[in-house]
Amino acid sequence: MAPDASEALAVREKVQQFLNAARTGDLDLFKKLAAELDDEGEGLKKTVEDVKDANKRGAFHFAAREGKIEVCKYLAEELKIDVNTKDEDGDTPLLHAVRQGHNNIAKYLLDCGANPDASSELGATALHHAAGMGNTELLNLLLSKVVEVDSQSDAGTPLIWAAGHGQPDAVKILLEHHANPNAETDDGITPLLSAVAAGALPCSELLVKAGANPNISAGGASPLLIAAEIGGFDVIDCLIKAGADPNLTDEDGLKPIQVAAARGNSGVVEVLFPLTNPVQTISDWSVDGLIKHMQAEQQEVKEVDQSKDTSVQKQNIPEVTPEAKKKALEAKSRGEKAFKRNDIHMAVDAYTQAINFDPSDATLLSNRSLCYIRLGQPEHALTDAKACRELRPDWHKACYREGAALRLLQRFEEAANAFYEGFQLDPDSKELAIAFREAVDAGRKFHAANQQKS
Repeated sequence: MAPDASEALAVREKVQQFLNAARTGDLDLFKKLAAELDDEGEGLKKTVEDVKDANKRGAFHFAAREGKIEVCKYLAEELKIDVNTKDEDGDTPLLHAVRQGHNNIAKYLLDCGANPDASSELGATALHHAAGMGNTELLNLLLSKVVEVDSQSDAGTPLIWAAGHGQPDAVKILLEHHANPNAETDDGITPLLSAVAAGALPCSELLVKAGANPNISAGGASPLLIAAEIGGFDVIDCLIKAGADPNLTDEDGLKPIQVAAARGNSGVVEVLFPLTNPVQTISDWSVDGLIKHMQAEQQEVKEVDQSKDTSVQKQNIPEVTPEAKKKALEAKSRGEKAFKRNDIHMAVDAYTQAINFDPSDATLLSNRSLCYIRLGQPEHALTDAKACRELRPDWHKACYREGAALRLLQRFEEAANAFYEGFQLDPDSKELAIAFREAVDAGRKFHAANQQKS
C-alpha cells in the first residue's frame, strides 16, 4: 500500500475510534484521540467540530443519541461546541437524545441553550418525537419552554403523532396546552383520523371531547368509514355518539356499512344498519342481503383486477433516469437508518421521497408498507403491498406484506390466501408457513366470536 493511502486509512480508523469513543462514553479515550487528530494545531474545538461521519454526524450527535452525559458536558462546557449543531438530516443533539428517550440528556441540552423548536429536514421537532413515544415527562419539559405546540412536520403535528401511536396521556397533555384537535397534514390527515386508523379508543375519546370533527374526510375516508373497515366496535360507538354521519360516502360512493359488509363484518353492519339510509342499488336491504351483495360485488372487482395484464401495468411506469435512481437510493438509505432507530414517521417520509424518484422499485413499496404496519395504518400498508405485488408478482415478500396488512384489517381469509400464495413462491419460508397458520386460526376465532355475539 502506498504511503499516502496507508496514512489516509490510519486517519479514517482514528476518526472511527474517536466517534465510537463519543458513542460509548469513553471520555479519556475521546480526549486522547481528539488531541491526536489535532495534528495541525487548529485547536481541539475546531478539530472536534470538523470530525463527522458520512451523514455529517459529529461527536455531539453520537454522545446525545447514546445518552453519554459526561461526553456531552465536556463538549458543551469545556469545548463550547454549538449545542444546536445539525447533521445531514437536520437533526440536532437534542433531537437525537429525545428520539432515544434520554430525558436527562435532553434536560441538560435545554439548560445549555438547545433550541426546543429545532426541526429536522422533514419538520420533526423534539415535541413530535416525545409525543409519538408517549414520553410525558419530556413532553411536559418541552412544553414548559413555550414551544410551538402545533408545529407541522411532513407527518403532521405532535398531536397527530401522539394519536397515531395510541398515546392517550400525550394526547391529553397536548390538548391541555391548546393543541388543535383538527390540525391537518397536507394530505388532510387529522389527529382523529390517525387515532381511529390506529384503533386507539382512548385517544379518539379525548379528541372528540376536545372538539375534533367526526366527519372530516381525507381522500374520501371519514373516521367512521375507517373504523367500519377495521371493525372497531368501541371506536364506532364513540364516533356515532360524537355525531359521525353514517351516510357519508368515500370516493367510490360507499358508505361505512357497505365497507363493513364487504369485509364480512356482520357485527359492524348490525350496528350501522338502523342508522344508515338504504342504498337504492341494493335490492335486499337487510343485514344478510347487504353482506351478500357487497361480497359478490367485491369478488367481481377482484376477478377483474386479476385479469388485468401485469405487463400493461408495468408499461405505465415512467422510465427512471440514472440521476433519479441515485436520489432514490439516497432517500432509501435515510429510510433504512430511520427505521433502525425506530423513527418510523421519518422512515415513511424518506421512502416516499424514494418512491417519487423511482416508482419502479418494488423494495421501496415493501419497506414503506412495513412502516405503515408499525404505525398501525393497515390501509396504507395494503395499498403499498398491492402495488409491490404488481411490480413483482413472483416475490414472496410482497405476498407477506399484503398478508400482514390484511391480517391487521381483520380480513383473515384474504390474509391467509396472501400468505399461502407467498408460501407457494417460497416453500422453504418458515415465516410464511407460520403466518398462514396463524391467519387461519385467527379467522376461525374471529368468526366464532362474531357468531356468539349474534
